[in-house]
Amino acid sequence: MAEIFGHVVNVMLPVLMCVMLGYGLAAFRAPFDTKLFGGLVSNVGYPTLILSHLAKEHIELSTFMTVLAAATGMVLVFAALGFAVLKLLRIPIKAYWSPMMLSNVGNIGLPVSTLAFGAEGGAVAIGFIVVVLVAVFTIGIAIPMGRPNFAALAKQPVIYAVIIALGLMATGWKIPGPLDQSLEILAGLAIPIMLLTLGYSLATLKLGGLSQAILLSVLHIGISAVAALALTHVLDLSSQIESVIVLLCFMPPSVATYLAVSQHQPDEAPGVAGFIFVSTIMTLVTLPLVLTYWATG
Repeated sequence: MAEIFGHVVNVMLPVLMCVMLGYGLAAFRAPFDTKLFGGLVSNVGYPTLILSHLAKEHIELSTFMTVLAAATGMVLVFAALGFAVLKLLRIPIKAYWSPMMLSNVGNIGLPVSTLAFGAEGGAVAIGFIVVVLVAVFTIGIAIPMGRPNFAALAKQPVIYAVIIALGLMATGWKIPGPLDQSLEILAGLAIPIMLLTLGYSLATLKLGGLSQAILLSVLHIGISAVAALALTHVLDLSSQIESVIVLLCFMPPSVATYLAVSQHQPDEAPGVAGFIFVSTIMTLVTLPLVLTYWATG
């Protein structure tokens, strides 16, 4: 048990320290351009990380396709049960359904999976990021706004990086050495900037409705358990990959969903921000427990 606890601390503490540094930058009002850093991650960090990870065959093509299906299944479980919860509690669907179904598999899921399970864990997290990213720009925007933003989705370099990476995995072609090294250097941008941005964003959210936020956060954890049980029961994968999938099911709501809500459902934005904030704080308890007792690899 002491060895497992030490492993969990080694995984969670670096992530927490980076997030708290971003939170501290906001608290001390240090200059921090979230738009610039977000653009760096989405236009440079994510695409190079995908090419660097997948082209090195840290995961087989057939397994990666199964991971994409698992990520889609996770979103569908959260969508169905999240809709039922919101209807039962009479909470506005247009504002809360997107954060209920779309999890933060990028800012938190990717670094935690990579630290806990190595390169293979990072490759699985990338599959989940791709699916959630597509969902954010389609249903994530369509629910609060009324229509999807396919134009914005088409401009995402991540989509084309995945297509290229899948082609390399299918053909067995290798990226030339100098280009591969350049991709690896640029890929190093993604995780630290994501964690700093997450901390800064959490510090600048305008919170409201904390009692409702706590209730929704607890229910979100319950849906996470259902999704993890369903996916591990249906899928036939190695124990380590199943552990990564279980871990990713317990990620909090995506901060990216708040942007569309704040623009198109402004009256509900403080409550949604409270839900995202409380859920993220709760991961300090849930993720260590999941890593210790469930996602043990």
